[in-house]
Amino acid sequence: MVRPGRNGSATVQQRVTSQKVLVIACGMIAREVLAVRDRLGFDHLELTCLPAEYHYYPDRIAPAMDKAITEARAAGYGQIFVGYADCGTGGLLDRVCEKHGVERIAGPHCFAFYQGLDAFNETAEDDMMSFYMTDFLCRQFEAFFLKPLGLDRHPELIEDFFGNYEKLVYLAQTNDPALDKVAEDAARLLGLVYERRQTGYGDLTAALDQASRIEG
Repeated sequence: MVRPGRNGSATVQQRVTSQKVLVIACGMIAREVLAVRDRLGFDHLELTCLPAEYHYYPDRIAPAMDKAITEARAAGYGQIFVGYADCGTGGLLDRVCEKHGVERIAGPHCFAFYQGLDAFNETAEDDMMSFYMTDFLCRQFEAFFLKPLGLDRHPELIEDFFGNYEKLVYLAQTNDPALDKVAEDAARLLGLVYERRQTGYGDLTAALDQASRIEG
């Protein structure tokens, strides 16, 4: 969206903004979006994020995204891409996308698009009792799981929260021994069989490549 200046022409800043692609993403994939952007050399792609904690509150995602897109349009962004899968919104995020005429990453959640939707669908049945972790969740295991669930103070609650899981599957975006250790220790703590899958960025790369070519 380019707004006219006093002389009837667009200001330089508004003109530059209109040429950018703004990705409004989940905070849980911020590092990964930036890594893919830098790898592809997409300097015109900008990133802003909604709070990562919405992972626990999917009902907040759609209204927050609606507000974020509205504000981005007002700021002059004509090209916007939603850096979320459905992520537990039950289709509400799609309604927001349709309302604003924007697209999102395909799939039900980040655990799916990191693996690639085809690969995810092939293993979905076997993974029914699996607890997924990603690089982000390894980095934030204490902040996102141990402390909020009180497991650091009451380990007896582990059975209540994780008793129905059979294995922990670490979907690794990078090769980092420190993160591997966190995932292995987490599986041991939770009493789950450990499995590591090197996924890289999965479908995120193709999604951002497509987003970079959106025409406003």
